Amino acid sequence: MKTVYERADIVPVFAETFRELGYEGATLSRITERTGIGKGSLYHFFPGGKEEMAGAVLADIDAWFEQAIYRPLRNDDARQAIAAMWVNVNDYFRAGGRICLVGAFALDDTRERFSSGIADYFIRWIEALRSALMRAGCAETEAQTLAEEGVCGIQGALVLSRALRDGTVFTRSLKTLANRLEAATR
Repeated sequence: MKTVYERADIVPVFAETFRELGYEGATLSRITERTGIGKGSLYHFFPGGKEEMAGAVLADIDAWFEQAIYRPLRNDDARQAIAAMWVNVNDYFRAGGRICLVGAFALDDTRERFSSGIADYFIRWIEALRSALMRAGCAETEAQTLAEEGVCGIQGALVLSRALRDGTVFTRSLKTLANRLEAATR
């Protein structure tokens, strides 16, 4: 069995397990098998079981997006923050090779367990991008529409890229979205 020293050490492993197997497919036996961590250790760190594990994963994802995407979009130079968003999103989703776990949870019965966190992830992303677009010169209504289109486009590009097993779909879509938003802020 793998030695684990901190609860935070386990969360990224859970994230990849949930990405590969889905919430329902990630039984405790399969989590133990994939992580090499015994059930006793898992319950020591996560007494709430699989639901608490998934909640910790979503909180970890949320913290990354807050730091790398939302906060810069809300506070930094608007055009630079939008440009950085495309780079960071491409890196985070490994050029379309990594699913959006929040998006995946939103599409199945898991949505009900984590509905507020899932909705909050998308709402905050859209609001932060809208804020940056407005600071870059877009009218509020246009900024809202473009922000929704941008987040939808990212999510759709992830799905299509994975379905076609072609990462170039994701990177090409990001470039198209970036060009569209840049043109709207000139």
